[in-house]
Amino acid sequence: MDGIISVLGVLTLVLEGISCQGVYAPPTVRIVHSGHTCNVEEERYSERVYTIREGETLELTCLVTGHPRPQIRWTKTAGSVSDRFQDSSVFNETLHIAKIQRHQGGRYYCKAENGLGSPAIKSIRVDVYYLDEPVVTVHQSIGEAKEQFYYERTVFLRCIANSNPPIRYSWYRGRDVLSQGSDKGVEIYEPFFTQGETKILKLKNLRPKDYANYSCIASIRNVCGIADRRVVFRLTNKTAPASIKLLVEDPIVVNPGQTVSLVCITTGGEPTPSLNWTLSSGSLPEKSLMKDGTLTLPAIASEDAGVYSCIASNNVGNPAKKSTTIIVRALKKGRFWITPDPYHNDDNIQIGREVKISCQVEATPPEELQFSWLKNGRALRSSERMVITQTDPDISPGTTNLDIIDLKFTDFGTYTCVASLRGGGIPEISIDVNISSTTVPPNLTVPRGKSPMAVREGETVELECLVSGKPKPIILWSRADKEAPMPDGSMQMESYDGVLRIVNVSREMSGSYRCQTSQYNGFNVKPREAVIELIVHYPPAVEPVWQEVRQGLGRPVAMNCRVLRAHPSRVLRYEWRLGSRLLHAGTFDSRDDTDYTIRSLVREGYGEYTCDIINEVGPGRCTFLVTGKAYPPEFYYDTYNPLWQNRPRVYGYKLQWTQMNPNAVDRIMAYRLGIRQQRWWEQDIPVEGNIQKGELITHNLTELIRPEAYVVRLTPITRFGEGDSSTRVVTYSGIYSDLYSFEEDPVCMFTQDKNDDFDWTRHSAATRDTKYTPNTGPSGDRSSSKQGFYMYIETSRPRKEGDTARLLSPTFNVAPKNPHSITSPPAYCFSFYYHMYGKHIGTLNAFVKQKGQSTSDAGPVWSLSGNQGDRWRQAKISIHPTASFQVMFEGIRGPGIEGDIAIDDVTLEEGECPDPPSNRRKAEMRPGNGLELTRVTV
Repeated sequence: MDGIISVLGVLTLVLEGISCQGVYAPPTVRIVHSGHTCNVEEERYSERVYTIREGETLELTCLVTGHPRPQIRWTKTAGSVSDRFQDSSVFNETLHIAKIQRHQGGRYYCKAENGLGSPAIKSIRVDVYYLDEPVVTVHQSIGEAKEQFYYERTVFLRCIANSNPPIRYSWYRGRDVLSQGSDKGVEIYEPFFTQGETKILKLKNLRPKDYANYSCIASIRNVCGIADRRVVFRLTNKTAPASIKLLVEDPIVVNPGQTVSLVCITTGGEPTPSLNWTLSSGSLPEKSLMKDGTLTLPAIASEDAGVYSCIASNNVGNPAKKSTTIIVRALKKGRFWITPDPYHNDDNIQIGREVKISCQVEATPPEELQFSWLKNGRALRSSERMVITQTDPDISPGTTNLDIIDLKFTDFGTYTCVASLRGGGIPEISIDVNISSTTVPPNLTVPRGKSPMAVREGETVELECLVSGKPKPIILWSRADKEAPMPDGSMQMESYDGVLRIVNVSREMSGSYRCQTSQYNGFNVKPREAVIELIVHYPPAVEPVWQEVRQGLGRPVAMNCRVLRAHPSRVLRYEWRLGSRLLHAGTFDSRDDTDYTIRSLVREGYGEYTCDIINEVGPGRCTFLVTGKAYPPEFYYDTYNPLWQNRPRVYGYKLQWTQMNPNAVDRIMAYRLGIRQQRWWEQDIPVEGNIQKGELITHNLTELIRPEAYVVRLTPITRFGEGDSSTRVVTYSGIYSDLYSFEEDPVCMFTQDKNDDFDWTRHSAATRDTKYTPNTGPSGDRSSSKQGFYMYIETSRPRKEGDTARLLSPTFNVAPKNPHSITSPPAYCFSFYYHMYGKHIGTLNAFVKQKGQSTSDAGPVWSLSGNQGDRWRQAKISIHPTASFQVMFEGIRGPGIEGDIAIDDVTLEEGECPDPPSNRRKAEMRPGNGLELTRVTV
């Protein structure tokens, strides 16, 4: 945004010279609103509350001053937890939220900073108003609930709606208003008794006339134009809560791919209940279809399994709910393990000993799981020596065991465990286990030369553990030296060949890796494990990675490159280069950085310097761009309106800027000014002498055609060449107003006259103490806000009759180098609001004091005395300024303490004042140059 301005369509006048804050100034902030709003209130302690209706557009703009141009950031606190705005920021003057929602209410902060002083922060509270449709629910007293509400029963009608601000509820029976005490059979519970904003209507011992239409009206009293909401409930002798019935089994067991229909019907309820389906594990499957209480799930899959509930509601009593469970049949993850004779400390299988073969699968539903065993392809039945058990209390469900007692040579062979579900429809799982004289427990080793493994960052590495034994078990890999995930993000990885392959190795993957045999798909013995060390080599990490050095010719330049980390940490050498030319090389001793210094910079020394710090893997590079390019100019935005009109179709603009770090490079000899309206044209602006830091530089743009806008580009030029450019937009507008409303403190554009008797005071009605003089002064600012500010004279003691207080505006400029003379000075309408209430009111004078005039030389252009009543009035004066001038207000104390005079909302508008008041006096001024104007562009 630096150099680019937005346009608010406000045109005002410029201060002569530098603004009251100086050229370099810390930021100030003011928040203004646009878009839709219901109300903006100023509360005590300057808190602002912005009220907006849900669904409207929120638009808040941060108006800032300060030089250099401050950076602006919007943040938010105090919203709903679900509102993610507080985790982010908006770096822009305007915060725009279309169709604002209730959770987006809260406090919004605008922060402006430009590196000078403390950041400026203002906040505004956004209150989002809404009113949802109310809902009436009907309940019968506990212990009396029946299928129907019979005569002589007590019922409760509860009305509730979400809203902001709180709701006021009212009840009607038919067209009759129901209120507490209006009917002995009716009691109304206010929110105080029912918590929250619920309102309950209690009907005691139902009477025939109680069977009627009841209306609940929820109102927030038309706040934000939100109309009342009404809901009607018809209470009859048939009113009854919902009841339902499911025409399905529970549970429902299906095969994958089948279509399942869940039928739910209502069996009672008045009014007719509405039906809805839910899934306990989350939302319903996307492919599901629902119609008239029937939920259809086509091509069901395992992930669609769960508890499905039908819920019926008619707002009478509690909703009816019935559930059924869908089970999708499945078989997966078949595994086995071999357990040698547990009574001997031997992991081998031996003749004459016992051996157990275990088989496990995951089955849904588990009760349908069935196993069978084969030996060499033939069915195997349980016997005294071949004992088959379907479940083992010490093993997880879904397990079968084959115990071979007194192993014989003839028992060697292939044993097959077959798992299936009763009823079929699901492919069975079969697992082969070979028992032979060659069946041996596993052994795990790391091949010679495979640990430690050294690899360069970015390469692919294979960590290998040799596993022997028959059958070969699955190998499990994990980190051995830290609680860190594996490269795929899991805590453990499986390998069927004992190899862990890591692609694109990073330095974070260095460390120890453990391989170990699993207890399944092999022998159920103590796991074998080994550890492999992985070392990742990477080039040095250095700082700075890139740095720009701006320097003038003949000056020294020092550059430093430092090693942050590297592996191997023994750095071999460093090389300094300018382009491809080697400047200096060497090796490191005990230091971790290297310097290169240019004692006196010459033109050939400009360019890109690199420092490569090199180890066995490669180089880490520091890059320095040494340049004489000047920094960009900083356009001065805080000058009040450096824009003037010198002919009816032509206007001029006083361009003002400071130079960022002018002494960092060679002397700036000129600026190249580019202006684009339809095409670019350029000119050079010569600069005499050295530019000082903070010096305000001015150039007048002339012959600009109104009301066209222009893009202005400014580029500093040194003997090095062109520097960095800055760009801004100059825009003309013929209307300017709302110049001074005294809302900001200090009111720095106005000053107190040092030669008067006392000062004007800035105040608001909310903070001003009027208990001693209650019959004088305003009760609010010009807009009737008790929090708004205005200026007034306090006439209480020690003031005496005839004392004067003078308030001076800033000086408004006439362009001193304007080549165009003005034969007919343009007219401007100077206006302000005044409040003169009290029996001791003295005099209020308005002056236009031109450059060179003293206060005594300038006669008043407007004057009024005496009590004018307790209201604000507007004064308008047409003036024809031809020289730099100030507006001055003079308040003169009357004969007593009830004589407070106030002013507010001082404005200037182009052209003669319409319908001039009778007490307006036209200002006659000396001829001279035109008046400078500018658009407020923040």
